[in-house]
Amino acid sequence: MQNKNEFVIIDEVEPCPYLPGETARMPLRMPLQPLTDRAMDQLLAQGHRRTGEFIYQTNCPRCRACEPIRIECAAFEFNATWRRVLNKGNRNLELRVGPLQCDRERVNLFNKHRRLRGLAKNDSDIDIEEYHWGFVKTCFNSFEIAYYEQGRLVGIAVCDSGEEAMSAVYTFYDPDFKGTSLGTYSILKQIEICNKNDWRYLYLGFYVENSVHMRYKARFRPQQRLHNGIWKTYH
Repeated sequence: MQNKNEFVIIDEVEPCPYLPGETARMPLRMPLQPLTDRAMDQLLAQGHRRTGEFIYQTNCPRCRACEPIRIECAAFEFNATWRRVLNKGNRNLELRVGPLQCDRERVNLFNKHRRLRGLAKNDSDIDIEEYHWGFVKTCFNSFEIAYYEQGRLVGIAVCDSGEEAMSAVYTFYDPDFKGTSLGTYSILKQIEICNKNDWRYLYLGFYVENSVHMRYKARFRPQQRLHNGIWKTYH
C-alpha cells in the first residue's frame, strides 16, 4: 500500500545491477513533504536508500540477496590493519567536508571510476545534469567528503546525515591513484566522523554476498544486516 505522504515515480522490474541474470524491482518514491532527520533515521532503519530526491527499497520478484548493512560505530574496533590504512591516508590526503557540488571535475572522476572498475552500464558515461539529479538533488540533509592529493581531486563520498545515523550514499575515486586504498580509507573516515558527531550508525547500503563489487563490506566488523525486519549482528 502506498504511503499518502509519498508518490511512486517508477515501479517496474529491471535487470539486477548486482547479480547477472537476476531481476530487480526497486520502486522509486518521492516524498511529498520535507523529511526530518528523525524520519531519515527511521527510513534507513527499515532498509531504505536514497538516490537523488527519491527513496527506494528492494522488492524483487524472487531474490532476497540484498541485505541492508550498517556499522554500530562506537563498537567498531580499529585494528592494526585499519590503523595503517588511516595513518597512510591521513599523510597523503586532504579532506574537505562541505555541501554537495556538481561540476565537470566530479563528473569526469565519477565516469572514470565506473569505467575502470567495470561498473558502467553499456559503457555509457553520465553528464552533468544526470550527476546533479542523481547525487546533488536530495530529500535528506546531505553533504560530500572530497579527498585531495596535492590539490588534485581523487575521491568523493556522497553522504546523508540524520539525528543518530549517517548514510554512505555513494563513493567514487580515481582507480589510478596509488598509495592509499581510497575505498577502505573513506569508510574508516566516515566511521570517525560518526563517532565525532555522536551518530550511532553508519549505513553502507546493501551487502550482496555473491556480488564481486559488494563483498568488501563484509570486512568491516562488527556489523549488522537486516533480515526480515530484524537487524542481526555479525562479529
